[in-house]
Amino acid sequence: MTHPDGLERLWTPWRMAYISGPEKPAGCPFCEPSEELMVARGELVYTVLNKFPYNPGHLLICPYRHVADYPDLEPAEVLELGQFTQKAMLVIRKVSGAHGFNIGINQGGVAGAGIAAHLHQHVVPRWGGDSNFLPVVGGTKALPQLLADTRELLHGAWSE
Repeated sequence: MTHPDGLERLWTPWRMAYISGPEKPAGCPFCEPSEELMVARGELVYTVLNKFPYNPGHLLICPYRHVADYPDLEPAEVLELGQFTQKAMLVIRKVSGAHGFNIGINQGGVAGAGIAAHLHQHVVPRWGGDSNFLPVVGGTKALPQLLADTRELLHGAWSE
């Protein structure tokens, strides 16, 4: 439906369950990360699978320290976060042949951060043709790999 402002709108009511639903953690899930989703640990940051991935291999790189704002990171945290980002890209390319990546940090709730109190960087692998009609028309995202299988591949390749 086109509105007077000329913009088409896609309604995604299923996202409200994530935004306000019971699966939203009461505490900070990044202060006590899930071992089931853990891919790699560093001295200052770690890499974990996103529990709600956009694509298989969607990783989050998080500092151990509970900090919300990127400028509040210590220089050593910034360095290790960058090194883990590079490693994540290399590992994902190795195990899944990703064609590209979306990499980003949503700073604050108004910028899309679901958990704004603890900084986390997204590394989302992309492939030609991975965006299609299913989410828009069918309200479905086809993920061709289970989280446990994705974790096993990435965790194993990270150590190599």
